[in-house]
Amino acid sequence: MLDRLRAPFRRGAEPQAAAGPAAAPDPAAPRQDPAGDRAEPRSRQQGPHDGDRVVDPGDVAAAFADVFGRDPLGVWHAPGRVNLMGEHTDYNDGLVLPMALPWGVTVALAPTDDGTAEVRSAQRPGEPVTFTTAGLAPEDPVEGWAGYVAGVFWAAREAGHLPADAGARILLDSDLPIGAALSSSAALECAVLLALAEAHGLTGLTGDRPAMAAVARRAENAYVGAPTGILDQSASLRCTADHALFLDCRSGAGSAVPFDLDAAALRLLIIDTRVEHTLSDTTGGYAARHDECTRAARALGVDALRDVEDLEAALAELEDPVLVKRVRHVVTEIHRVNAAMGLMRAGALGDLGAVFTASHLSMRDQFEISTPELDLAVETAVAAGARGARMTGGGFGGSAVALVPESRLDTVCTAVTDAFAAQDFTAPSLRAALPSQGARRLR
Repeated sequence: MLDRLRAPFRRGAEPQAAAGPAAAPDPAAPRQDPAGDRAEPRSRQQGPHDGDRVVDPGDVAAAFADVFGRDPLGVWHAPGRVNLMGEHTDYNDGLVLPMALPWGVTVALAPTDDGTAEVRSAQRPGEPVTFTTAGLAPEDPVEGWAGYVAGVFWAAREAGHLPADAGARILLDSDLPIGAALSSSAALECAVLLALAEAHGLTGLTGDRPAMAAVARRAENAYVGAPTGILDQSASLRCTADHALFLDCRSGAGSAVPFDLDAAALRLLIIDTRVEHTLSDTTGGYAARHDECTRAARALGVDALRDVEDLEAALAELEDPVLVKRVRHVVTEIHRVNAAMGLMRAGALGDLGAVFTASHLSMRDQFEISTPELDLAVETAVAAGARGARMTGGGFGGSAVALVPESRLDTVCTAVTDAFAAQDFTAPSLRAALPSQGARRLR
């Protein structure tokens, strides 16, 4: 059952020889009770994105022709991401360190000049969504999954890139799980935006990936209503194979950091707990953390928590113990991003594990965004031989990532699966990944 994990997905890459097992850090630490604002998590059912399925661009093009009676102009792909370090630091103007996944959203598109968009999804056959592009407004948004597509049209037009009569026929397919904290929404936005930009000849966007990320983020923030930072869209658009992206979320400056797991005989194991999370709920835990960070920055008299220089002095100024925890996490997490980047540049990938686990403990105890399933995944993976592990993404569900010696992969996977079964949790989805290429045209 676990043989497929020995050769993790990355198009065009071959796994290298395994190394011996390595000692694991101990993630055990006293637990603190959650803040109490987390809704009861909802388990997701296994869907067509799971298992070994990888979307074939030729199949997407053929399906487009079947549905629309014409060939698409092209097929584009934007990947999901895992954040290796820097959780909830992006909207605090901090630093982040994501990598692109081999899985994502694939878009076949044909441009039109009739001012309408017809959008279909392979995951929802028989449910086309049609809208007039010039009439889009956040006050009356297109609902559901197609709202992300509509948001891209709206944001590109508002930024002055897309003419009012620009339309498209679009077919989407995905091998990325939805609600797993792997940025499926950002992958959708970036795939559609890249396809639109190239199909309609939007020269102001096609050569400027940071500008594209800003447009895609505005679609998510202002149209969909999710208060995210720039991390997800930047990772999907700007990452490169065998590298992580070191991104300054204030300046937008980014650089590729070597992260050659193959050469180190390591694997990044993605543990999807199947507890669905969402960022677009304006009353949920993610929005609450965003608000708490904003209030803390205001109380400290800084533009953003990134600007806190003396952590202990800042904590002493805060009267609210909840804000103390939030500030402690954000400031120390930014330091952990720098530490992780330093280890990567030094080629000491095995030493990243301790930083991973320290980050998870901070998210569990200080930022209070973990779940019992995420905690179990992290603790079990480390105990079974992972160098380190942490939850990734916005929290309150989704996925954990574990840095695992290739030779220990089956052992860790079996241990996590058995631990979930023993707790009567929904069985997790386990896949190993190597750092992959960002958004691109496939054909």
